[in-house]
Amino acid sequence: MADKNVQRLPAEELYQRELDALISAEAEPVPTGWRMSPRSVLAYLTGNAKVKGVEITPKYMGNKRLVEIAIATLVTDRALLLIGEPGTAKSWLSEHLAAAVNGDSTKVVQGTAGTTEEHIRYSWNYAMLIAKGPCPEAMVKSPVYRAMETGSIARVEEISRCASEVQDALISILSEKRLSVPELGLEAPAAKGFSVIATANTRDKGVNDMSAALKRRFNIVVLPTPSDMETEMDIVRTRVAQLSSGLDLNARQPDEGTVEKVVTIFRELRAGATLDGRQKLKTTSGVLSTAEAISLLANSMALAGSFGDGRVSDGDLAAALQGAVVKDEDNDKVTWKEYLENVMKKRGHEWLSLYRACRELNG
Repeated sequence: MADKNVQRLPAEELYQRELDALISAEAEPVPTGWRMSPRSVLAYLTGNAKVKGVEITPKYMGNKRLVEIAIATLVTDRALLLIGEPGTAKSWLSEHLAAAVNGDSTKVVQGTAGTTEEHIRYSWNYAMLIAKGPCPEAMVKSPVYRAMETGSIARVEEISRCASEVQDALISILSEKRLSVPELGLEAPAAKGFSVIATANTRDKGVNDMSAALKRRFNIVVLPTPSDMETEMDIVRTRVAQLSSGLDLNARQPDEGTVEKVVTIFRELRAGATLDGRQKLKTTSGVLSTAEAISLLANSMALAGSFGDGRVSDGDLAAALQGAVVKDEDNDKVTWKEYLENVMKKRGHEWLSLYRACRELNG
């Protein structure tokens, strides 16, 4: 039973009913180490179906073929690398893939400048190491090591944020499917079903470029930003509802017009042009991704629930927009002001209240 006091449940607990329904209805061959067939994994991720009376909700809304390629990669002995702009659901897809395949999405290495080779391989409990010397009990196994032992999936988030020597620790693991522990004279083999799903951010290109040798060990799937307005609105609506259900926001879901305004603003500032293509715009220093739009609306709901009447007002939306758009005080403030005066102000009565609230905050 999932603990409702936990702030963020892993996907396999949050969607346990859906996963159980798909597993119980399984009629296709299931690969070694998997809990369901590739077709069932696809059904779990893309949703819009009912299995044994349980509604399977879509987890990823986008190009279905890309999801099929990602799932098929995990059936082979190659690792999977998901690349895309920030906010294109790389981590979200990675987590749900691991949840569907293994029922465990928690074997994660978070890539940062502080990530070391030990996070990929193993480290030691130094008190036990001093007391007993090198022994299996003193070893602290990494998520990748544990995935190798159990024949499951390890996730490496933001791999391009890791230093080159940390990235290179993966090369021998992905090539040989073995992990050497010289201190114990041990070669730990990977059990069948082991794989790695890594994510990389195109905005971090050049931070720590992946070597050609490491890239060759991955099958690369590029996740695009939502191709059209309606798809992005669907994603935002669905994820805001899912996100807010686990939080005590005490606010109603944003109406259709509110979602449309946020997505319109984000798409225009992201593209550097109005939706009709008639007017060129300056872009902001921030990404203004779909994930940011989801977070912005959740913040608006928090304001409305805590200090308003529970309905997201233009004032709540303006406050959240200000924080999302103006990341660089000098440049973004000017860009945002130009957008307000040259675009939003001229959009008529429906946008007037939001324009006034945004202008007042932007100064």
